[in-house]
Formats: sequence, structure tokens, C-alpha cells
Amino acid sequence: MVLLILGLVGSTIGLTLLRQQRFYRGATELLYAREGVRDAIELLSTDIRGMATADTARLLADSAIEMFASIGSSVVCQVAGTEVGLAGGTPPPRNTLSAFVTEPDTGDLAVFYRDSIEAGGQWERHRIAAFSSRSLAITCPPSTGLSKVEDINAGATGFLLTLSTPLSTHVARGAPVRFIRHGRYSLYRAGDGDTYLGYRRCNAVGLPVCGSIQPLSGPYRAYSPAPGSTGLLLEYFDDHGERLGASASPSMLARVDVTARAESRQRVVIEGHSRASGDSAMLAVWVRNRSP
Repeated sequence: MVLLILGLVGSTIGLTLLRQQRFYRGATELLYAREGVRDAIELLSTDIRGMATADTARLLADSAIEMFASIGSSVVCQVAGTEVGLAGGTPPPRNTLSAFVTEPDTGDLAVFYRDSIEAGGQWERHRIAAFSSRSLAITCPPSTGLSKVEDINAGATGFLLTLSTPLSTHVARGAPVRFIRHGRYSLYRAGDGDTYLGYRRCNAVGLPVCGSIQPLSGPYRAYSPAPGSTGLLLEYFDDHGERLGASASPSMLARVDVTARAESRQRVVIEGHSRASGDSAMLAVWVRNRSP
């Protein structure tokens, strides 16, 4: 009788532990799927919202978009030929005139605002030849009116930007400058057989040659031409809510609808049925900067 009771108790405990393991595994897989959906929505919405339609590149596909995304901004302090001194990142609690998501390099573009009587306000593009941190006393001395002696004494640094071509005379001290990077987001099938959201960095000028793809999040459902089942769906619309085709001019782009459908890496048993956990989300992203 004792052995029988011990056997029953052991079986009950084992069954309970097995069910708990299945529950936690299912919950974990569902969390992975939700994280993947959130990552895709956040990554794409941030870059899409921040791009200008004049910066939008050539590819507007159902599972891929190619764009120039903003990676930083600054203010022109002084210009000497192809070298541009930029304001520094002042130590807290003072405000900064330069801010970067990632430091620009030779594969990026610097876009300067210029204002002239003949052409009005426009953005002027230049390819970056070099970018480095320098003493604020060199890049943006107090005589420019854009820094203070206290900033230099506090150890603040500025930035020296070297361009491949000289700036026009219409770019003056105090002009804002944006730094943009050309890249492509796309759904792709990796070597492990799963489908991920990936990113390729592309050249800034000339033909759209892109580097190797790097996974950002996933896995997602595999690509499908059916809009209701594909892992990543991008839809494009103009100001009037009319759908834009892949060959439409980027200047017409006003809104991008992003739908992500993630799927768990492993199948879990839910109510006696084995299936892959999943989640989905959709977000309409309006392009903030509509002017060239």
C-alpha cells in the first residue's frame, strides 16, 4: 500500500511538473513572438517617421523598404574649405547642439540647410570624407557665439567634419546639418530556415549597392505574396489615402502601414494541440518631414 501511494504521489507530481514546464515553455515562446513584433514595429516606425520624402530611396516593396534614415544632427560653427567645425556635445546639465544615434562615417551623407535670395531655403547634400571628435576650442571656439569658455574648461568636445566637396557660400554659421545613412530593411530567410527582419547598409551615392544582411529581430512568418499571411507587410499611401505602387515617386509618400507577424521558434502544446505560438501588430506611420 505504501509503495502504491508513493507511486501515485510521484506520478501526480511528475504530471504537474510536466504541465508546468509546458506552460512556461509556451509562455516563453509567446513572449519571444511578442518581442519580435514589438521590435519590428519600433525599428521601422522610428526610421520611417524621421525620414524626409526627398531622402527616400528607390525601393518601396511589400516586404522591403530602402531609405535614408537620420542618424544625427548638429550646427555649423565655422567652415574652412572642405572642413566644417561643428558644435559640441556639452556636458550636462547644459543643452547640446550635436546629437548622434551612431557616429557618422565615410559611408554617410551630411545635409546642410542653406538660405539664399535666389533659391530660398534648401538642403545641400555632401558626402562625408572624414568625421572625428576634436577639442571644442578648435571646432567651435567661443568667438563663433555657439560655445562658451566654461564649456571648453569643462572638457566639452566638438566635431570636425571633412567633406568630399566644398560647401556653397549660402551655408552660413549656425546652419543646421543632418546626418543620414542609406539602408534597406527587408524580410529574409536565414540559413537556419527561419525568417527574420534584416538590415543592409547601402552606399550613399550612385547605384544602390548594399552590404551583407544583418538580422535585427525574429523569427517571423515566412514571406508570402498573400497580404494576410506574410511575416512583414509594408503598404504605402499618399496624402489622400490612396495606395501607392512600387514604381510611385517617393515625393508622393505620406504614410506607411507596417504589419508584423511573428512566430515562435518551437511548437508548444496548447489544450492538447501542438502549434506554433504567434502574435501580430499593425501600425500606421506618417512621414514627418514632407518637404524636400
